[in-house]
Amino acid sequence: MRKFRLRTLRWLALLLFLGLFGAIVVRWISLERLRLGLERLGPLPRPTPSATLEIIPTPTRPPVIGGKLDTAKLWSGITVHAEVNPTPGGAASVERLDPQSYVVDLQLKVRVPTPNRTVEELAEVTPELPKLLPNLAAAIPPDPVSPLFQQLYDLKIQSLRENLVRLDQLLSRHNFYDCQTILRLRHPETKREAILLQAEMDVDADGSDADRIPLIDDSSANFQPFTSYRWKKKTSQPSPFLPAAEAKLRRYEAEFAQKGLTMERNRDLRIGIQRMKAEVDSLKRFSFLIASTDPYIVLPGIFSRAKDAGKVGDYAVVVYGNEMYPALVGDVGPREKVGEASLRIAKEINSQSTPYSRPVSDLKVTYLIFPDTADTPFGPPDLEKIRARCEKLVQDLGGSSVPLYHWKDLIPTPTPTPSPTPSPIVTPTLTPMPNESPTSSPIPEVSPTFAFPTPAESPSASASPSLIPTASPLVTPSPTPSS
Repeated sequence: MRKFRLRTLRWLALLLFLGLFGAIVVRWISLERLRLGLERLGPLPRPTPSATLEIIPTPTRPPVIGGKLDTAKLWSGITVHAEVNPTPGGAASVERLDPQSYVVDLQLKVRVPTPNRTVEELAEVTPELPKLLPNLAAAIPPDPVSPLFQQLYDLKIQSLRENLVRLDQLLSRHNFYDCQTILRLRHPETKREAILLQAEMDVDADGSDADRIPLIDDSSANFQPFTSYRWKKKTSQPSPFLPAAEAKLRRYEAEFAQKGLTMERNRDLRIGIQRMKAEVDSLKRFSFLIASTDPYIVLPGIFSRAKDAGKVGDYAVVVYGNEMYPALVGDVGPREKVGEASLRIAKEINSQSTPYSRPVSDLKVTYLIFPDTADTPFGPPDLEKIRARCEKLVQDLGGSSVPLYHWKDLIPTPTPTPSPTPSPIVTPTLTPMPNESPTSSPIPEVSPTFAFPTPAESPSASASPSLIPTASPLVTPSPTPSS
């Protein structure tokens, strides 16, 4: 009986040992399989601390393309010729390891345009131009094309080369062919020089000036409260965009003071802090043009670095249809983009214009820029002065058959703060006799207005009550003088 029990216990111990050993082996095999699977997938990315702020907003990721889609529809205006060329190869196990066995060749063919040189060529696109400027031909020299035209399209081609593998970022055909010509004009008698630029018209909606209009529509996605044309503020009215800029600067500085940030984040924060300090300083000290009220054009960035091609503050004339619109050069845009004007000009040409809808998509807008004509120091635009100055410049270039457009001032006229009415002087009188009635002080004659109601008459000789005038929101109220 004892032998039977001892033998049974030995078998049970052996079975238990074998079971534990088998479980360990199975567990080890499963862990090895998991490790090998992770090695095939590559190393896991290390989690990085999420940034609380983003200096440069990350663009929204485009949705995943599902189903069938014609590649020609992916890029606006680019014609795509698709062709598959199969050739005999080796074994599949060999070809799949060779990167040259499966290749897409990208070759973008672009025809660089030839600029217009004569009035006749310009008239093919804008038939009204020779009628509006009858003596334009005399101001066109034998070799009128500006080197800026070639430089402009060189920049466009450079952009195509840089973004060729990013087909979604290539210039569209519309934006590549956005400039018809750039000519240098010079009148033989007056020696007046000008730059003639023929292009489309995009819309600029930037700028702010709390001294003239305290509230500005900033709903445009690319809105900036600044323009290159600026001047020192005239009043103490703060910019409505200053609090947001100061708050953003404080957030950047608070994060920059934290320890443990990556080098990239520290670099971005330093750049952001410098930029926001400059913006805060500009909003405190300067006023800018307002796109919705001021007529101005945007100078291509390539022009601002060239000699005798126009600078900020120079006078300009926009010609479209049968109208000639006087304007200023008020801002500087990207280097490779041509043809942009303020929302004020855009709406005058096409009332349906918005920051997202250009007034003219064809190359039918002519911009005349008069270099070295800026009046300094800069200040709030005087529409009558701009018109008179542009009239004289056009006359120096040969004259026009129609008067320049007369801009209406859309800035509300500030309500002047009236001076306070002095209190009446009380004349002392003797004590009246029983038969005499008391004499009251004369009540000053005040014309009733919405800001200064006529005070009620009182038999007492007290001073008139203090009245607080209702100041216009566009003017900072003057301090009330002490009595």
